[in-house]
Amino acid sequence: MADKGNSVNMNNAKARGDGKPRAQGAYHHGDLRAAVIAAGMKRLAEGDESELGLRALARDVGVSATALYRHFPDKEALLDALADEGLRRLGALQAQAWLKAGGASAGFKATGIAYVRFAHDEPALFRLSFTRKIPERYRESGAAASDGGETAYNLLRAGVGEALPGVKDPDIAALHAWSLVHGLAMLILDRRIEWDEQKVADVVGLTFGGLA
Repeated sequence: MADKGNSVNMNNAKARGDGKPRAQGAYHHGDLRAAVIAAGMKRLAEGDESELGLRALARDVGVSATALYRHFPDKEALLDALADEGLRRLGALQAQAWLKAGGASAGFKATGIAYVRFAHDEPALFRLSFTRKIPERYRESGAAASDGGETAYNLLRAGVGEALPGVKDPDIAALHAWSLVHGLAMLILDRRIEWDEQKVADVVGLTFGGLA
């Protein structure tokens, strides 16, 4: 039997006055949750984060708002999902940077640069990802933990272990590195300093007293 909740809602299209569903980005079948997250990411990339409600994203993918409730019971759940996806993307970019640089000290530095570059390239997504209290809500709901930030942090901690094998407390060292790149990213986002990739590389390279 077809899933009526996930079908394109033609009545909504008629209510908009155009008599047809959205031609671009309309959802037809498959993973509705992924389609909605993709639509949310598109709005964030376009600087349209003020319209991240369930109704707005339902219109974007061409379904009724009620079709989304099985995936996102409320707007908070939707924002958490977008934030989690942002953290996953950050972790993936850092992993790619680590591998491309060949790991060790060079890889560790590359992950830091990738972190700041992500904030510069995806400012709305970066801010959303780090202002949501995702782990707390997961624990309250009893859901399995799936915080995408764990991927990025675990990579950071592993990087500390490889770049500084003799470090006494890798968690403190990882927090030190995270504080540096996050602070630098926020200074750029708040326009306290101008974006300059070479300067970012130089600053990140000073982590741990001159790690290059």
